Amino acid sequence: MSNDTHSPERFGCAIIGGGIHGTYLANRLVEDTQFGPADIAIFDPHEQLLESFRRKAQRCGMETLRSTFVHHVGAEAFGLERFADEYDRRDELVSTIDYPARPSLSLFLDYADEIIATSGLDSCHRRTHVEAIRPTDRDRLALETVEGRAIADTCVLAMGHGGRHTRPDWAQGIDDVVHVWGEFDPARTVDRTLIVGGGITAGQLACTLSESETVGLVSRHPLDWEVSEAAPPWINWSRIESELHTHPPGSKARLEVARDARNDASMPPYLYAELDERIDEGALVIESGDIETVERQDDGIALSIRHVRDLVGDRVVLATGFEPVFEHPFVDRVAQECSLARGYDGMPLLDDETLAWRHDQGQLSNLFVTGALALGTVGPYAPNIPGARRAADRIVPSIATQLERADLAAMGP
Repeated sequence: MSNDTHSPERFGCAIIGGGIHGTYLANRLVEDTQFGPADIAIFDPHEQLLESFRRKAQRCGMETLRSTFVHHVGAEAFGLERFADEYDRRDELVSTIDYPARPSLSLFLDYADEIIATSGLDSCHRRTHVEAIRPTDRDRLALETVEGRAIADTCVLAMGHGGRHTRPDWAQGIDDVVHVWGEFDPARTVDRTLIVGGGITAGQLACTLSESETVGLVSRHPLDWEVSEAAPPWINWSRIESELHTHPPGSKARLEVARDARNDASMPPYLYAELDERIDEGALVIESGDIETVERQDDGIALSIRHVRDLVGDRVVLATGFEPVFEHPFVDRVAQECSLARGYDGMPLLDDETLAWRHDQGQLSNLFVTGALALGTVGPYAPNIPGARRAADRIVPSIATQLERADLAAMGP
């Protein structure tokens, strides 16, 4: 990355975020357009691509993915399966009742590393924060980073939830209440941990920690068992178009359909047997109810749960998710600087066919959106791996079309 004393680097496409969405999109651009790795920049401050995903998986004790073996960062749907066959690792495609096989975390990441290496995506990685995005006088975008400026013909926001973790009011300002994606240290050992949350992260963490300590799992509601993040038909554009796109873009109705279709705060059934075994062993207790107070006592930290006995532990770990990405300060700055339209709850107003973010006056910008920010257009799977693949189905052809038009314009009459 150049500094301010030199001409800024210029790219055909700048991708903000080097997680699953950004990495998959970059690979698709290399595979399906005229772009090579030198034409693409992936802005992500971590040391390697997918590092945030790797850390989260390690922290919660993930062993297998919830998504099926056809959902990964390679362009070919059955590429991971072929990779497993080639390296005699088919036993890492875990069978699931009434659902396709799921890959082990190790298999998923090893295949991702091969895709990154063979597509040259490491050379795209710019290890820096993007602080602002502004339009230039030549219909391009200027990206301001702590290292300097870059210019891009197109840009894709693939930033996930932006690292802002949800903390309940009762948990504010208490040192011994940590968030699994924040202050939690998985290497620290204690005798008793209380986990707050009812989703897959809470379940995986409970399974992992209860191997070596006593765990109390507290969920606001009785545990909900769902095999995937949403009903499988929502993976397909046909379902998205018939059930979601019939509502006006940016509307409250569209956002409510997408949110209602998500199986948030649910656990996959394959965790049931392991949790049940830990309960039988006396290593795990599960309670449901609203937490009313948290109090430091001589023997630990106590959670008072409405209509349930108090639970006492040495620490409390929150598995309570993220703050809405629509409200992220960086998203606000980009929308204001680039005059981008927003709908209900700050939802980006995207073009359904291209996922380009519309300007306030309605015309399409050269800034595209994938991931959680695209929930109102891509549907309930938008934040997850299937959503990365569906979003790229529309973003990549649109960027390719812009590239072809630019080449024709450069050729002149």
